[in-house]
Amino acid sequence: MNIEMVTQMSLTKDIVENKILKPAESVARPRIFLFDWKRVFFILLGLGVFTGIYFSPPWAAAIDPLGVSFELSRQAKGALAVFGLAAIWWVFEVVPIGVTSLAIGTLQALFLIRDPKVAFKDFMDPSVLFIFGSLVIGMVFTKTGLTKRLAYKMLSIIGERTSMIYLGCFVMTALLTHLMAHTAVAATMFPLLMAIHALYSEDEEPTRFGRGLFIGMAYVAGAGSIITLLGAARGAVALGFYKDIMHVDISFFQLTLYMFPIGWLMVFMLWAFFMLVCKPEKARIEGLKERAKSMYEGLGRWSTDEILVVLIVFSVILIIALKNFVPALEGLDKTGILLVSTISFFILNILNIKDLEEIPWNIILLFSGAMSIGFCLWDTGAAKWLAINWLQLFKDSSGVVFILGMAFFVMIMTNFIMNVAAIAISLPVALVIAPYLGVAGEVILFASLLTAGMPFLLLVGAAPNAIAYSSKQFTPGQFFLYGIPASILLMFVVWLAITVIWPLMGMTVTIPAGG
Repeated sequence: MNIEMVTQMSLTKDIVENKILKPAESVARPRIFLFDWKRVFFILLGLGVFTGIYFSPPWAAAIDPLGVSFELSRQAKGALAVFGLAAIWWVFEVVPIGVTSLAIGTLQALFLIRDPKVAFKDFMDPSVLFIFGSLVIGMVFTKTGLTKRLAYKMLSIIGERTSMIYLGCFVMTALLTHLMAHTAVAATMFPLLMAIHALYSEDEEPTRFGRGLFIGMAYVAGAGSIITLLGAARGAVALGFYKDIMHVDISFFQLTLYMFPIGWLMVFMLWAFFMLVCKPEKARIEGLKERAKSMYEGLGRWSTDEILVVLIVFSVILIIALKNFVPALEGLDKTGILLVSTISFFILNILNIKDLEEIPWNIILLFSGAMSIGFCLWDTGAAKWLAINWLQLFKDSSGVVFILGMAFFVMIMTNFIMNVAAIAISLPVALVIAPYLGVAGEVILFASLLTAGMPFLLLVGAAPNAIAYSSKQFTPGQFFLYGIPASILLMFVVWLAITVIWPLMGMTVTIPAGG
């Protein structure tokens, strides 16, 4: 070994040991640049749609059934242009969905569509902060182990029959969405379902049971999330729009009252649906009950943090519900009440600064952008122009057909863009159309919320869909094919709700036409 070689080895050892250069960095690797033509195409398509609409010649006025003309102003056309760009960028995720939301506010400001103070103020609307608080509750449930404790206990009770495992997992998913965002529920349930499937099948190949378990979880997360305001952002967003437009405040309790029977009806119908189309290959999973008992016992006694979280969350939900019955609480804002729980978690050191940094701000920004584009369409008159043109399709229809038509419209839209955005776009339009056909605004609100919560066709329709897909138990094509009959089932439930269930519960469905 010559002196040059010894010197080279010594230098290399000194560099690595003294961390002058990390071992992984000791060999330079050429950077491979891959040009993503698909991404660039859809970025340019969104910009092209915006440019084409914004700079196009004036569009024809909409004429309502009374003969009143509604002109589409330059600002209103700009609102439609921003929506066109946002829809494309949201659907194809050419940039993070939160960044698309930032583009919504930025375009409104730069192209003078709305005053920047107004456009960006919507980003911190109370409904957005309510969503933030809901996500924090989901985070604290997961961090303290409450979700695992509940899930393991459920499995130790339901036993080894695969039909009951389906039902138990679906019921647990739906129950959790009453208290936390359905995205957090899906993320919490996912590892548990993976463990269950590992006990069912020794290899990693897809099974019918796996398809039913994971697609069913995604579907049921949507069905359960319509029942309370904690289940998803769309409820708070829709109620905020409804209050601003109709000057009627729908309470937490009212929402839960009307949505509870519909949501749980869908949960049990989806269980029957997946037992039919994804009937498990095996009738039982041997050993599951004992494994679940062992995992539950491994969690030990309830911790102080777990007890505190249960008490805080229960107290917040109770106070929000009592607002409707106790005059002294009536003036309290539900967002403020919910945020007390967030503050309490940090005061009590249940959460810390690291947890704050891990909050999905991308999702918060998505909700913010959805609020901004929704108000933009309403404030500029674009929503009214769309509503009057859409009304022409229903000018000779009955009230029931109109409600079903609007519910179907929302259901399809929410499969292409996030459901928050679907509500933000669709609700103002529907509320303008409804009085002409003698339909009460309240039933439009609840029917829209019902279908917006259950995008069964496309993975981009909701975060639980994408989480379920990561199980590799099904393809996007299979998800779409199962979604067709599931969506038909959903529309049947909407019809049942507006013709039978809600009227029996006292909801106003019809009003004098033209009111």
